[in-house]
Amino acid sequence: MSGALKEVRNRIKSVQSTQQITKAMKMVSAAKLRRAQDAITQMRPYAQKLQELLGNIVSNCDGDMSLQLATERPVENVLMILVTSDRGLCGGYNSNLIKLTKQTIQQKYAAQHAKGNVRILPIGKKGYEHFTKSGFNVVSDFWDIFSGLSFDKVQSAAQYAMNAFEAREVDAVEVIYSEFKNAASQVFVAETFLPVQKVQGKESGKKADFIFEPGKDVLIAELMPKILNTQLFKAVLDGHASEHGARMTAMDKASDNANELLKSLKISYNRARQAAITTELTEIVSGAAALQG
Repeated sequence: MSGALKEVRNRIKSVQSTQQITKAMKMVSAAKLRRAQDAITQMRPYAQKLQELLGNIVSNCDGDMSLQLATERPVENVLMILVTSDRGLCGGYNSNLIKLTKQTIQQKYAAQHAKGNVRILPIGKKGYEHFTKSGFNVVSDFWDIFSGLSFDKVQSAAQYAMNAFEAREVDAVEVIYSEFKNAASQVFVAETFLPVQKVQGKESGKKADFIFEPGKDVLIAELMPKILNTQLFKAVLDGHASEHGARMTAMDKASDNANELLKSLKISYNRARQAAITTELTEIVSGAAALQG
């Protein structure tokens, strides 16, 4: 019986140690989440307005000039930009993103994947490790962006995608990331990055009155890459905030589960201890009775 009590005591100590770790990780993630949430909250209105502006320009310049980054062509080669995290312990965050990537490939690019024409550009260690082990064609230059997150690093990844599209190495670029809503809620989305999409529901023959200064060609050639850089940076900031929100929620649930487990273990320990004491008392009483007899 003493061996059983010792085992339960060891399990209680182990769960208590784990609970201390999960509580500490929750506090760290909460602190990081505040900064990440402020960054995406400030960035999102600006990025959304730029995206709307870009879509309007593409819609209104249709046929007026050649826009390489907005040119739609038969899709033979695909680039998937996947934004995951560098670390785990964040619930189903990474697995849901990987699952969405595979679903997108199966639903939209199954023929290209069968020919080996789907390329993965992972941002984040978890996505990089998974698709490398799965035998996909992986671009391994940008997976460590979160080690020192900055606009310049994200811009280099966006520039890689734009250069590949302009050189006709790829015909479509998709971005898979988690759109941050709040700490307990993320929306996993797959968006078309290239070619640049026109504004949906635009009435044919009706164009907005844009005044281009300097020339239209010069302005759009300068403006379009900068807006696309901003769009990818917004997606990365969304993923960064979503990661910390998911980890904070996961660690909070882990701490609650540890509490429930501790209650159960303490009840088991008290019952085992009570049974041991009862057994010892029975043995003492039986021994005394035998001596008196």
